Amino acid sequence: MIASVLAAGSRLICGASVRWHCDPFATTQRIYYGNHSSHLDFVMIWSALPPRLRRSARPVAGRDYWARGAMRRYLAGRVFHAVLIDRGQAGTDHAEASARAAIEQMAREMGDEYSLIVFPEGTRNSNGAVGPFKSGLFHLSRLRPDVELVPVYLENLNRILPKGESLPVPMMSRVIFGPAFAGGSDDKAAFLQHARDALMQLKDS
Repeated sequence: MIASVLAAGSRLICGASVRWHCDPFATTQRIYYGNHSSHLDFVMIWSALPPRLRRSARPVAGRDYWARGAMRRYLAGRVFHAVLIDRGQAGTDHAEASARAAIEQMAREMGDEYSLIVFPEGTRNSNGAVGPFKSGLFHLSRLRPDVELVPVYLENLNRILPKGESLPVPMMSRVIFGPAFAGGSDDKAAFLQHARDALMQLKDS
Protein backbone atom coordinates (compact mmCIF):
# COMPACT_ATOMS: atom_id res chain seq x y z
CA MET A 1 0.00 0.00 0.00
CA ILE A 2 2.73 2.48 0.97
CA ALA A 3 4.72 1.64 -2.16
CA SER A 4 1.68 2.19 -4.41
CA VAL A 5 0.84 5.52 -2.79
CA LEU A 6 4.46 6.69 -2.98
CA ALA A 7 4.73 5.68 -6.65
CA ALA A 8 1.51 7.50 -7.57
CA GLY A 9 2.48 10.58 -5.54
CA SER A 10 5.93 10.76 -7.12
CA ARG A 11 4.51 10.64 -10.64
CA LEU A 12 1.92 13.28 -9.74
CA ILE A 13 4.41 15.74 -8.21
CA CYS A 14 6.85 15.30 -11.06
CA GLY A 15 4.17 15.35 -13.76
CA ALA A 16 5.93 12.35 -15.24
CA SER A 17 5.06 10.94 -18.63
CA VAL A 18 6.52 7.49 -19.28
CA ARG A 19 7.57 6.12 -22.67
CA TRP A 20 8.80 2.60 -23.42
CA HIS A 21 10.99 1.41 -26.30
CA CYS A 22 11.20 -2.09 -24.80
CA ASP A 23 8.63 -4.51 -23.39
CA PRO A 24 7.45 -2.95 -20.10
CA PHE A 25 6.06 -6.28 -18.89
CA ALA A 26 9.05 -8.52 -19.60
CA THR A 27 9.99 -10.44 -16.46
CA THR A 28 13.62 -11.06 -17.40
CA GLN A 29 16.20 -9.65 -14.99
CA ARG A 30 17.46 -6.24 -16.02
CA ILE A 31 19.87 -3.51 -15.08
CA TYR A 32 18.03 -0.21 -15.57
CA TYR A 33 20.62 2.56 -15.81
CA GLY A 34 19.89 6.27 -16.02
CA ASN A 35 21.33 9.76 -15.98
CA HIS A 36 21.75 11.20 -12.49
CA SER A 37 20.81 14.76 -11.51
CA SER A 38 18.57 14.46 -8.43
CA HIS A 39 17.79 12.35 -5.37
CA LEU A 40 14.44 11.73 -7.09
CA ASP A 41 16.05 9.82 -9.97
CA PHE A 42 15.77 6.28 -8.70
CA VAL A 43 12.35 7.01 -7.20
CA MET A 44 11.08 8.07 -10.63
CA ILE A 45 12.47 5.04 -12.47
CA TRP A 46 11.09 2.74 -9.76
CA SER A 47 7.67 4.41 -9.77
CA ALA A 48 7.45 4.30 -13.59
CA LEU A 49 7.75 0.51 -13.63
CA PRO A 50 4.58 -1.61 -13.76
CA PRO A 51 3.69 -2.80 -10.22
CA ARG A 52 4.77 -6.39 -10.92
CA LEU A 53 8.24 -5.30 -12.01
CA ARG A 54 8.47 -2.65 -9.29
CA ARG A 55 8.36 -5.37 -6.64
CA SER A 56 11.52 -6.98 -8.03
CA ALA A 57 13.46 -3.81 -8.97
CA ARG A 58 16.02 -2.73 -6.36
CA PRO A 59 17.61 0.73 -6.56
CA VAL A 60 21.32 0.98 -5.76
CA ALA A 61 22.00 3.93 -3.47
CA GLY A 62 24.69 5.36 -1.21
CA ARG A 63 24.50 4.19 2.39
CA ASP A 64 25.87 7.56 3.55
CA TYR A 65 22.65 9.30 2.40
CA TRP A 66 19.91 6.70 2.75
CA ALA A 67 21.00 5.36 6.15
CA ARG A 68 20.71 8.82 7.74
CA GLY A 69 17.49 9.32 9.67
CA ALA A 70 14.68 6.92 10.53
CA MET A 71 12.48 7.90 7.56
CA ARG A 72 15.21 7.40 4.95
CA ARG A 73 16.18 4.06 6.47
CA TYR A 74 12.55 2.94 6.45
CA LEU A 75 12.00 3.95 2.83
CA ALA A 76 15.27 2.40 1.67
CA GLY A 77 14.79 -0.87 3.54
CA ARG A 78 11.04 -1.48 3.69
CA VAL A 79 9.64 0.30 0.63
CA PHE A 80 12.37 0.40 -2.05
CA HIS A 81 14.33 -2.65 -0.81
CA ALA A 82 17.39 -0.71 -1.93
CA VAL A 83 20.88 -2.13 -2.21
CA LEU A 84 22.85 0.27 -0.03
CA ILE A 85 26.54 0.51 -0.88
CA ASP A 86 29.50 2.10 0.85
CA ARG A 87 31.29 4.75 -1.18
CA GLY A 88 34.96 5.47 -0.54
CA GLN A 89 36.65 8.82 -1.11
CA ALA A 90 37.60 9.20 -4.78
CA GLY A 91 41.25 8.73 -5.68
CA THR A 92 42.19 6.61 -2.69
CA ASP A 93 43.07 2.91 -2.42
CA HIS A 94 40.08 2.53 -0.14
CA ALA A 95 37.81 3.93 -2.86
CA GLU A 96 38.98 1.29 -5.36
CA ALA A 97 38.42 -1.49 -2.83
CA SER A 98 34.99 -0.07 -1.96
CA ALA A 99 34.05 0.09 -5.65
CA ARG A 100 35.03 -3.55 -6.22
CA ALA A 101 33.10 -4.64 -3.13
CA ALA A 102 30.06 -2.63 -4.20
CA ILE A 103 29.97 -4.24 -7.67
CA GLU A 104 30.27 -7.70 -6.17
CA GLN A 105 27.50 -6.85 -3.69
CA MET A 106 25.18 -5.67 -6.49
CA ALA A 107 25.76 -8.80 -8.57
CA ARG A 108 25.23 -11.02 -5.53
CA GLU A 109 22.04 -9.31 -4.37
CA MET A 110 20.43 -9.66 -7.80
CA GLY A 111 20.29 -13.40 -7.24
CA ASP A 112 18.01 -15.07 -9.78
CA GLU A 113 15.03 -12.77 -9.16
CA TYR A 114 15.88 -9.08 -8.84
CA SER A 115 16.64 -6.28 -11.28
CA LEU A 116 18.71 -3.22 -10.34
CA ILE A 117 18.42 0.53 -10.90
CA VAL A 118 21.85 2.17 -11.19
CA PHE A 119 23.46 5.45 -12.26
CA PRO A 120 26.77 4.91 -14.09
CA GLU A 121 27.94 8.54 -13.80
CA GLY A 122 28.48 7.85 -10.11
CA THR A 123 27.52 11.36 -9.02
CA ARG A 124 24.79 13.89 -9.71
CA ASN A 125 25.15 16.56 -12.39
CA SER A 126 23.02 19.47 -11.20
CA ASN A 127 23.05 21.21 -14.61
CA GLY A 128 21.29 18.30 -16.28
CA ALA A 129 24.25 17.32 -18.48
CA VAL A 130 25.14 13.63 -18.75
CA GLY A 131 28.71 13.02 -17.62
CA PRO A 132 31.07 10.21 -18.63
CA PHE A 133 30.24 6.75 -17.35
CA LYS A 134 32.44 5.18 -14.72
CA SER A 135 33.50 1.58 -15.11
CA GLY A 136 31.08 0.09 -12.57
CA LEU A 137 28.38 -0.71 -15.12
CA PHE A 138 30.93 -2.56 -17.25
CA HIS A 139 32.17 -4.68 -14.34
CA LEU A 140 28.63 -5.40 -13.16
CA SER A 141 27.68 -6.52 -16.67
CA ARG A 142 30.73 -8.79 -16.78
CA LEU A 143 29.66 -10.43 -13.52
CA ARG A 144 26.06 -10.80 -14.74
CA PRO A 145 26.23 -11.32 -18.54
CA ASP A 146 22.83 -13.07 -18.38
CA VAL A 147 21.04 -9.82 -17.48
CA GLU A 148 19.60 -7.30 -19.98
CA LEU A 149 20.61 -3.65 -19.81
CA VAL A 150 17.98 -0.95 -20.32
CA PRO A 151 18.92 2.75 -20.61
CA VAL A 152 16.49 5.20 -18.96
CA TYR A 153 16.61 8.89 -19.77
CA LEU A 154 15.24 11.23 -17.09
CA GLU A 155 14.27 14.73 -18.13
CA ASN A 156 13.86 17.77 -15.84
CA LEU A 157 14.39 16.12 -12.45
CA ASN A 158 17.34 18.41 -11.71
CA ARG A 159 14.86 21.31 -11.78
CA ILE A 160 12.16 19.54 -9.76
CA LEU A 161 14.51 18.77 -6.87
CA PRO A 162 17.69 20.84 -7.29
CA LYS A 163 20.81 19.84 -5.39
CA GLY A 164 20.66 21.11 -1.81
CA GLU A 165 16.87 21.36 -1.73
CA SER A 166 14.63 19.08 0.32
CA LEU A 167 11.20 19.89 -1.16
CA PRO A 168 10.33 19.19 -4.81
CA VAL A 169 8.92 21.86 -7.11
CA PRO A 170 5.98 20.43 -9.13
CA MET A 171 6.94 20.43 -12.81
CA MET A 172 6.58 18.27 -15.91
CA SER A 173 9.14 15.52 -16.49
CA ARG A 174 9.72 12.50 -18.70
CA VAL A 175 10.96 8.96 -18.06
CA ILE A 176 12.03 7.21 -21.27
CA PHE A 177 12.99 3.52 -21.28
CA GLY A 178 15.18 2.57 -24.22
CA PRO A 179 15.61 -0.73 -26.06
CA ALA A 180 17.15 -3.55 -24.02
CA PHE A 181 20.54 -4.89 -25.04
CA ALA A 182 22.88 -7.65 -23.93
CA GLY A 183 25.96 -6.98 -21.84
CA GLY A 184 29.01 -9.08 -21.12
CA SER A 185 31.40 -7.25 -23.47
CA ASP A 186 35.16 -7.66 -22.94
CA ASP A 187 35.98 -4.18 -24.30
CA LYS A 188 35.42 -1.71 -21.49
CA ALA A 189 35.77 1.49 -23.50
CA ALA A 190 33.51 0.28 -26.31
CA PHE A 191 30.92 -1.02 -23.84
CA LEU A 192 30.75 2.23 -21.86
CA GLN A 193 30.55 4.31 -25.04
CA HIS A 194 27.75 2.14 -26.40
CA ALA A 195 25.85 2.29 -23.10
CA ARG A 196 26.14 6.09 -22.91
CA ASP A 197 25.20 6.53 -26.59
CA ALA A 198 22.11 4.34 -26.05
CA LEU A 199 21.06 6.63 -23.20
CA MET A 200 21.73 9.88 -25.06
CA GLN A 201 19.74 8.73 -28.09
CA LEU A 202 16.62 8.75 -25.90
CA LYS A 203 16.90 12.47 -25.19
CA ASP A 204 15.02 13.52 -28.30
CA SER A 205 12.83 10.46 -28.68
